[in-house]
Amino acid sequence: MKIKFIAALAASVLMLASCDETTNTLGITLNTTADNLAVASNTFKASSRSVAIESVISRSTIGYLGRIQDPETGAHISGDFMTQFACLEGFKMMPIDSLTVRDSEGHVMADSCEIRLFYSSYYGDSLATMKMKVYELDHPMMEDQRYYSDFDPLEAGYVRTDGIAKEKVYSLVNTSEAEEKKNNGLYVNNICVRLNDPYTDKNGVTYNNFGTYILRKYYEHPEYFRNSYTFLKNVQPGFFFKMTGGQGSMAYIVSPQLNIYYKAGSTAAYATSRMTLFNGTEEVLQTTTVTNEDAALQELVADNSCTYIKSPSGIFTEITLPVDEIMVGHENDTINTAKMYLNRLNNESWNKFALPAPSTLLLVEADSLSTFFENSKLANHKTSYLAAFTSATNRYTFGNISNLIASMYRAKINGLRNDPNWVAHHPNWNKVMAVPVKTNYITYNNSSVLTSVTNDMSLTSTRLVGGSTPINIEVIYSKFE
Repeated sequence: MKIKFIAALAASVLMLASCDETTNTLGITLNTTADNLAVASNTFKASSRSVAIESVISRSTIGYLGRIQDPETGAHISGDFMTQFACLEGFKMMPIDSLTVRDSEGHVMADSCEIRLFYSSYYGDSLATMKMKVYELDHPMMEDQRYYSDFDPLEAGYVRTDGIAKEKVYSLVNTSEAEEKKNNGLYVNNICVRLNDPYTDKNGVTYNNFGTYILRKYYEHPEYFRNSYTFLKNVQPGFFFKMTGGQGSMAYIVSPQLNIYYKAGSTAAYATSRMTLFNGTEEVLQTTTVTNEDAALQELVADNSCTYIKSPSGIFTEITLPVDEIMVGHENDTINTAKMYLNRLNNESWNKFALPAPSTLLLVEADSLSTFFENSKLANHKTSYLAAFTSATNRYTFGNISNLIASMYRAKINGLRNDPNWVAHHPNWNKVMAVPVKTNYITYNNSSVLTSVTNDMSLTSTRLVGGSTPINIEVIYSKFE
């Protein structure tokens, strides 16, 4: 339906359009002349389908460790976790003479050593008995390489064959810790792995424990502790935590720590000191290896009554935008808004362990999916968009994808000028992917600034209206006559 307005309403139309996102002009630029402004609106149908994803780039400040059974499919999902430890720039230990415990040859010794994996939250049953194996890496995983969620350091030869390979049985409630300690208000939930067995380094030198190895390396070669790079290369390249048994919990690891305890002070009254400067941080690499049961995912992909989004590295929703239909007859018009809703379908039955819906979805061109994450891009409101889940409306709203539609249309028109078979050579030209992501923001000049968009590696799942049911896209055009 088309209605003519006087030019005085032009500003109102522009204001309405700007409420969503930046608009895109396909034809005549709007101006403030006394022409009449024609406004038209229409609703179009987009098709969608579920697509199984084999792997995604796995780099996050959170590591996922555990094994659970998906209540939706009954399939098992495992998360194995690799972390490096950072050495702070310019790190320095106390003078060697202050360390009081020595072996028969006068070399310093550590009392004990441990890795603590502090977790912020978890999915499942905190009492579930889990079993993992802790492996020492042979060489570092490098910053300039891309590691995907199906990358297994053990299978890829990154694990030291004669290094630490320690089994650990645990539960997230950590029953080995005294209740008094856990209830003192300072305790932080963690999984503790003690490294107090004799340790032999690559040169064949044996130490009473792994902590002694670290201490002696520092006093023999303090230059190895100058920064994280020299530490990873010369002292300790990292650890891989692989699930070997149990099911029922998945821990979200936020702060791995390598703690080394030693005695320092006078021989008459010495105290236990702790070296805790090797923490897993954003400065070093952390990855999660995800194992899904493909058969279960394929059953969901085949369900055409809806579409699915599941993470980690499970199922995305592919949407085919009706670009040609939107543009026909409006080639010289301005698309003020193009709004798309992805409505969520509620679970048909209640389950206390039901996976939560993803908090944020990224909409990105299908052919740009890999490069978006490989190149650490940000949503630009032109060819990629973010939408947060709104529980009040039970949906994700992409407020204005007009720039994306315009970009796709221009690409097709320009492509056909040089290649009559351009569409056949670019079958995904009008397709986008809805992908679960995690976002980070910083506050700058009292505004939130997006700093990163990464694949969501947490456990999420939702069903969306789609498949056999079209998705609505509401479009508003305008032009001067």
